[in-house]
This record gives sequence, structure tokens and C-alpha cells, in this order.
Amino acid sequence: MARIAGVDLPNKHVNIALTYIYGIGRPSADEICAKTKIDPNRKMNDLSQEEVNELRQLIENEYKVEGRLRTEIALNIKRLMDIGCYRGLRHRKGLPVRGQRTRTNARTRKGKKKTVAGKKK
Repeated sequence: MARIAGVDLPNKHVNIALTYIYGIGRPSADEICAKTKIDPNRKMNDLSQEEVNELRQLIENEYKVEGRLRTEIALNIKRLMDIGCYRGLRHRKGLPVRGQRTRTNARTRKGKKKTVAGKKK
């Protein structure tokens, strides 16, 4: 089992296995395969140690993945919250950030329903 960027990659096609790394999706995985001239349809266990090292070097040098990427995203959100912009306030309140409606839906961001008792006459 190959280990790249602190992630154990499963024995699947190379371009699919690379997507198990946070920050690498299908387009990036295809791009990495093209740069390293590795056939994307080969299985991870079929790669030689040199090819795995080549993948590892390319990902470490040219891509921001795993911890570094998570840290950068967290700092970007913290910066928005610190400057007090609208997006930062939405993050702080735990509401949708990108203009979605909140009267209905938005349960993913708002969490489980908190029922409020109706007004009695």
C-alpha cells in the first residue's frame, strides 16, 4: 500500500487513488498522471517504488494538500471573521455563507431543528 502525503492509498487506478488525498480531485489527479507519465489506469500496487517516489515528489513540490491546505483554509475563514465582513459574520453565526435561503432548508449549516412554542392566546 503506497503512502503519499500521510495518506495510505488503496489499490485502485492511480487517478482514483490519488483523490483520497485531501486537496486532489479528479482533474488534479489526471494532471499529476500526465506530468509523471504514469498510465492512470494502472493499479497502485503495480507501480514501482521509483514511480511512487516520483508521484510523492511532484505532489509535495507543486500541490498544497492535507495539513497545509486545511491550515490555509482555516486561516482564510478566520481572517474573514476578524475583519467582520458579511461572509465572516455568516461563518461566525453558523449560517449559509453563499446567499442560500434560510427560511426553509439550510439544515446542514443550522443543525437540528430547535422547536419554538407557538404563542398562546
